[in-house]
Amino acid sequence: MDQLVHRFHDLFAQLGLPNDAAGIAQFLSTHRPLSADTALINAPFWTEAQREFLRDELAEDADWSGTIDALDATLR
Repeated sequence: MDQLVHRFHDLFAQLGLPNDAAGIAQFLSTHRPLSADTALINAPFWTEAQREFLRDELAEDADWSGTIDALDATLR
């Protein structure tokens, strides 16, 4: 089965965040750097629904997991 490739702006839209270049840049500048000892899903800036989505997608190694991993790396 082919995995879908989701882009950064798609993930931001899925999370209900502004997904244009300016919105993504603002989010990153506001929340970076994320402490190395804080798991992405435990970051304090997520809503419970966002946290649940991230946790579930990573646990299932779902289509979104690569993009979530890229977001995690970008926030570090």
